[in-house]
Amino acid sequence: MKGVRPDIALLRQNGITAVAFTRMNDPKVIPLWFGEGDDVTADFIREAAKKALDDGQTFYVHTRGIESLRQSIQSYLESLYAREINPRRISVPGSAMIGVTIAAQMSLNKGDEALIVSPHWPNIEATYRITGAKVNMVRQRETESGWQLSAAEIINKVTAKTRSIYVNSPCNPTGWVMTRPDQEELLACCRERNILLIADEVYHRCVFGAKAAPSFLEIARDDDPVVVINSFSKAWAMTGWRVGWVVTPAEQSDHWAMMSECFNTGATVFAQHACIVALEEGEHVVQELKTQYETGAKMVSDILMGHERIKLAPPRGAFYAFPRIEGIQSSLEFTKRLLQEEDVGVAPGYTFGPGNDQNIRLCFARSHEKLQVGLDRIVSFVERYDQP
Repeated sequence: MKGVRPDIALLRQNGITAVAFTRMNDPKVIPLWFGEGDDVTADFIREAAKKALDDGQTFYVHTRGIESLRQSIQSYLESLYAREINPRRISVPGSAMIGVTIAAQMSLNKGDEALIVSPHWPNIEATYRITGAKVNMVRQRETESGWQLSAAEIINKVTAKTRSIYVNSPCNPTGWVMTRPDQEELLACCRERNILLIADEVYHRCVFGAKAAPSFLEIARDDDPVVVINSFSKAWAMTGWRVGWVVTPAEQSDHWAMMSECFNTGATVFAQHACIVALEEGEHVVQELKTQYETGAKMVSDILMGHERIKLAPPRGAFYAFPRIEGIQSSLEFTKRLLQEEDVGVAPGYTFGPGNDQNIRLCFARSHEKLQVGLDRIVSFVERYDQP
């Protein structure tokens, strides 16, 4: 491909959009493929964005985010984790994915190695590969009580060339939640070996049985090599707003301002004002959504776990199920046929890393009525499914 680096030319569309783009916005489809529900963002948050527009909030602002939003994020995190957060550590570069991209670009060169805890969202792998680094993976273990992985298993995969480790907890797609002792052990390793840990915590409030999932923010020092990624997308149902935040080592603040300027000149201004309102007035939204997700998780377990061909390790957080279906040889072929024959959209397992081609991912954040219909159709399809 002319004018394009070889490592970029080799990139391929991820399996989620490869399936979804064929019938995206088709009203006949029950869309369980993307990580979002079907409720629009709460009205008071939308009104705050409208007011910001009416007030003329349309100009350039600081590339680390407007100060009032960074202060709101600081207050939110300190209240949630009972831990002081240095304000220099907080930046709002744009979407959470931009945060991951900047962190990867800052830490990796061609010839370095990066380690991903897998199964993983496919865009993470692509982001690491774009740096020119070699990408290695350590796979979670599927057990009857849920997906498991210890810090020791992650550290065992670290090499002399490892410069960054990516951990997503609660995890998309498995619902795995990393424990505090494992976080402490992994952080100590990264601290000792100067490895940048990218801790993706966008599902931090989507955890079952607790107010929030264990966070690296509760144990990291100001100078530790950790970038914690977060977002308004999941906990406040703001996926289309494309605003996230990062908490970085304090000494990196100027570099995050510069890198954000290079990538997108900062997050959308009027959206940032709405995010302040979400943080300061939206706790009831977080709780309502969490209750919806917990009910969705129970529905998935009740319907799928009893089927002889479906093996499901129950999720402990996020809002996805990642069942393994006996008889599948190609998850892409399975999901395409499911879409064609049953009008249900799910994501093929292969796109979440190696070893997952018998799995599918489905999002249970949708309304319970749609979820029920979708799950019933999946079971019906599995019962008659034969690999061609």
